[in-house]
Amino acid sequence: MAPPTKPIITSRKPPAHPFRRAVLRGLGVVLPPLLTVVIFVWVYTTVRQYVLMPVESGVRYVVSRSIADVRVFKPQEEAFEQTENGDWIPQPVHKIVKDNAVRVNGARPDSGIEYYEAYVQHRYLQPYVVIPLFLSIFILAMYFLGKFLAAGIGRVVWNLFERGILQLPLVRNVYSSVKQVTDFMFRETEFEYTRVVAVEYPRKGCWSLGFVTSESMLDIRAAANEPVAAVFVPSSPMPVTGWTITFLRSEIVDLNLSIDQAFQFIISCGVVVPASQMQAMFNDAKALPPGDGESTKPPGALPAPATDQGTV
Repeated sequence: MAPPTKPIITSRKPPAHPFRRAVLRGLGVVLPPLLTVVIFVWVYTTVRQYVLMPVESGVRYVVSRSIADVRVFKPQEEAFEQTENGDWIPQPVHKIVKDNAVRVNGARPDSGIEYYEAYVQHRYLQPYVVIPLFLSIFILAMYFLGKFLAAGIGRVVWNLFERGILQLPLVRNVYSSVKQVTDFMFRETEFEYTRVVAVEYPRKGCWSLGFVTSESMLDIRAAANEPVAAVFVPSSPMPVTGWTITFLRSEIVDLNLSIDQAFQFIISCGVVVPASQMQAMFNDAKALPPGDGESTKPPGALPAPATDQGTV
């Protein structure tokens, strides 16, 4: 007689707590716009602290020194006021600074030249004037810089500069990574995607998303004796890096995806799947015929132990 078999106990993962699911759902809704605002604020703060404020300080220094009328002794004219450190400056400058409580770099002016810096700050360097003017000058400077680098001598100078940067042991690693990101974001004509495809990479049976970039090289096509295509296979979650591989046209599967949808899929490590593809997967799952019972077993179920079919 065969020994009695023990019942199969299947363990299922308990469902997530409703409170936890609600919190995660709320975070999923709040975090994207919040992080977007944080990134823009961080960019603005960085540009203001390291670019705008030094430029503004330099302009204030030059203008204040060029128009300053600071006396050590009291002049004969009565339209002069004495500052805290004993300098004498014109009364209108002193009055404007005092009446508006102008501060320079968070401190009250003390000397005559500091009063003039505060006067220039209040009179000429208001934010509604400085920021648009700075943006206009910055865009104009970038335009002329781009034109200069597009010329022959500019390209030579820039290549020499980059060659010197790449000789520095620690700086070259950071510079190379940052340059990859900026090249990917701003140089559209140098890296153009034509369509989204799927290729078997890094081995047969493993599928990766890729972007067709060109028809590859004639020598490779002649060696393969059939049409080929160059495919950029990005890496997750940063698609700015990856591998450029030449595949046979017959081994490339075109996907019904846009470039944005493909990037979302790659950056999310496969979590964000386009709705059309999810619907297709759902329909395929419903269309599968029932198997011999293996597909209907609960997750984690073990196969039934073999029994002895002999005589008792």
